[in-house]
Amino acid sequence: MNRFSYGLMAGMIFAVTLPAAAQPASPPAPRICLNNQDVQSTRSDDGKTMIFRMRNGQTYINHLRGSCPGLRFNGFIWVLRGIDQICENQQSLRVLRSGEVCMLGKFDPPLPPGAKPPVPSR
Repeated sequence: MNRFSYGLMAGMIFAVTLPAAAQPASPPAPRICLNNQDVQSTRSDDGKTMIFRMRNGQTYINHLRGSCPGLRFNGFIWVLRGIDQICENQQSLRVLRSGEVCMLGKFDPPLPPGAKPPVPSR
């Protein structure tokens, strides 16, 4: 092959890969938010996840952004800042006894009514 052939081949490879790179990115998944008044109870068995039981029977599991060990043994208060929703990656809570602040992470899709959440690994 001569220099012209190498250049032509490189140009053809670039032309073939260009359309794939030019496709728009898919939009981000919508953020899951729970209406505060629809939450029946919350608990954390491991300090890493928060289980939300809803009035309609569904269960949501949130994976906290970091470990929050005091959450297992002490109560907490929400830091909602004037809104009526609890949103993933947005809300924080404060453990009453220790004062530690924990941040919500991503929610799993809701479990159907009556389904039991998985047992946490310790």
